[in-house]
Amino acid sequence: MLLSRYLSISSDHFDHLPIGSDHFCVRFVSVLVVKTDRKAREGRRGDGKRGADVSGSGCFRRVLVANRGEIAVRVIRTCRKLGIETVLTVSDADAGSLPARLADKVIRIGAAPAGDSYLNVDAVVGAAVAAEVDAVHPGYGFLSENARLARACAAAGIVFIGPTPETLEAAGDKLAAREHALAAGLPVLPGGRIGPGDSAGGSGSVGSRGDVGSRGDVGSRGSAGSPGDVGASGSAGASGSAGASGDVGARGDAGGLGEAARVAGRVGFPVLVKAAGGGGGRGLRVVREPGELADAVSVASAEAGAAFGDPRVYLERYVERGRHVEVQLLGDGERVIQLGDRDCSVQRRYQKLIEEAPAPGLEAGLRERLRAAAVTLGQHLGYRGAGTVEFLVDAERGEFYFLEVNARIQVEHPVTEAITGLDLVAEQIAIAEGRPLRLRQEDVTLAGHAIECRINAEDPARDFRPSPGMISRAVFPVSASRGVRVDTHAQAGAAVPPYYDSLLAKVIACGVDRGEALETLRDALDRCVIEGVVTNLEMQRAVIASPGFADGGVDTGYLARWLAGESGDGDGVESPGTVRDDAGLDLDRGAGRGVADG
Repeated sequence: MLLSRYLSISSDHFDHLPIGSDHFCVRFVSVLVVKTDRKAREGRRGDGKRGADVSGSGCFRRVLVANRGEIAVRVIRTCRKLGIETVLTVSDADAGSLPARLADKVIRIGAAPAGDSYLNVDAVVGAAVAAEVDAVHPGYGFLSENARLARACAAAGIVFIGPTPETLEAAGDKLAAREHALAAGLPVLPGGRIGPGDSAGGSGSVGSRGDVGSRGDVGSRGSAGSPGDVGASGSAGASGSAGASGDVGARGDAGGLGEAARVAGRVGFPVLVKAAGGGGGRGLRVVREPGELADAVSVASAEAGAAFGDPRVYLERYVERGRHVEVQLLGDGERVIQLGDRDCSVQRRYQKLIEEAPAPGLEAGLRERLRAAAVTLGQHLGYRGAGTVEFLVDAERGEFYFLEVNARIQVEHPVTEAITGLDLVAEQIAIAEGRPLRLRQEDVTLAGHAIECRINAEDPARDFRPSPGMISRAVFPVSASRGVRVDTHAQAGAAVPPYYDSLLAKVIACGVDRGEALETLRDALDRCVIEGVVTNLEMQRAVIASPGFADGGVDTGYLARWLAGESGDGDGVESPGTVRDDAGLDLDRGAGRGVADG
């Protein structure tokens, strides 16, 4: 009989932290991660054969990581802690990357472009079969919400670490998710599908009662529209059914650009063109005038197709101001719990740059309604795995709208780990192994505050143009005793290919409250050095130092106004920029050694 032992979350750079420390960040290392030795885990599988039960009933011996960059490092590290062997699929561009050196086995699956490698379902599944893995972890982005991959894994006798294919179709597909949100009683923005064959339901999208029309419309006070807008506090209307204003017609299907014009006419400009098959800011365009619509739909569709292998797009009303707040869920297909909320309102062109947990400045009742709404939707979906329900919030009015479900691990999951003490990747694996949730809602405790900054290889002075190249030096703070965590794949000698997302590192700081977390983050960013490629590090230092961000509760348009010098709170404040190498890790000194990660 296998006895699961609850040990520390323990990323490598947290292991040295004394358990007796009275610093808040002891939570990083003090709670609940299922951990067993490899021999015991193998014993649980009985005959030890791969795919004995694709529903996941037993411990995994070997997991294929179908991703790259920092999330691949993140998953590999947790698998190592759990005694699970890892196999990494890589493109030709990533064969010499840090994740490739950390994995137990590496399989090349194609050329550098994502369509030839990371988005190739057949190549990923073929590698999984060849490596005789028990499960596939897709990370985020790429194929992480792809139902075809989940089904192909099941057909090969391999567990997909994520929701069921049916849930991926219902939640990962943004159009279908809108329909499910309405059915579960959540408020949504008016809008609808604009292309043929979309699967958001038969009777149209949002109706006059379900689309929050008169009372849910936040107009100019809404949100920067980024991944969404703001919503009404009660339910999605009495029936939440399709009706006139957001409806796309009785069939709910095609019409191409003509249908786009009709939907936009019903919704009213400005509108937001959104990708149906993925998130992360890809396939999103704001359209303020009818004459801009055709080009926006075309560009958004092409971008979505390149990023997710799915060119479908849809329209939603765009609201000028609001906050992006999301709720983290865990479910086992029977029960769903929430792990608190996050604020992701600091965005540029729908790409999140700074995230924090919990969301600052929300009224207690509004916070509870958001969390309850997320759980209600998760239960409606029979959700299994880790997922996030995103909302657009008008904190002043106490209103919110459902935006979408991210049916995967999120980039910003470390801030939730910081305030809960949980390892969300370990929780994903445990659920995929067929284990019921080991936590009840009352077992979840939230303490302190955490903030994350994304460091990207892009040039803010040149309209954030990507900056591929070779990293010549990388220095990150790694002292958990100071409340700092760094998730990264960047190191001296590492290539930054031009084919993928530009994320190099995530710097996470925690504290007993937001003020302490912010002070810790400022110090941590001052200690970071990345040379050889241009990054947004200096800009992030300045944003963190700005009075508007320090006050908390900015809307999704804040960064754009700050960059344009229109925020009125000291735009362009220079960071001290002091780097103290004695307090950080200089990755010049040894390729792959001591890389800071979670």
